[in-house]
Amino acid sequence: MTLGIIAVTGLAYVIGLIPGVGGVVRNLLAFNSLYLVPQLGVLEPWRLLTVALVHSGFFHVGLNMLALWFIGRSLEPLLGRGRFLALYLIGALGGSVAVALLAPGVSTVGASGAIFALFGALLVIGRHIGADIRVIALLIAINFAWPFVIAAIGAIGSGDFAGSLAAVGISWQAHLGGLVTGAGVGLIYARTRAAAQKRLQIGLLVGFSALLIALLAIPALFYV
Repeated sequence: MTLGIIAVTGLAYVIGLIPGVGGVVRNLLAFNSLYLVPQLGVLEPWRLLTVALVHSGFFHVGLNMLALWFIGRSLEPLLGRGRFLALYLIGALGGSVAVALLAPGVSTVGASGAIFALFGALLVIGRHIGADIRVIALLIAINFAWPFVIAAIGAIGSGDFAGSLAAVGISWQAHLGGLVTGAGVGLIYARTRAAAQKRLQIGLLVGFSALLIALLAIPALFYV
């Protein structure tokens, strides 16, 4: 499944390079909370997930897929293909929901929410199975803090930290949403490991996803 996600994401990136097609693909798949408000005449909910397929450039998609490859090699054999895919998709959803809540009206692209969900799940599951999670926690901290560090450096001269953070072009909101969502999914997996708990696990995942979707009503209220 890890290789499959990388292949599909890579294909989407290559298609986006085709002249006359790339802009259309990006416009159809990128996320913005404005596309979830029927009162504005637009309702395109697929963007909550398809945002993970489009990236701003080669290094953006390359770094995300490299992270997916490294994490997936450890996490997918532990979870199985179905659970791993569910985690990735729910993580992408959680990242988009966080962007809608914390940065309404801002357009985003990239699989960062889904990638950070893998980090969050690995952290929680590793803790439950007694693994040493210090290295994982350190990697998460470094990756999450990176845009803030860059923004702080950029704001030294101007004093405008918020403007500098926005100029970095990294959606910390998607990172945070993915991380929290992944931790939640990881907790569900860790607490429902027995074969007899399969239905309970599926029910909890569905309920958790429904809760995330319900949260989208909050930013929508600002546009009514």
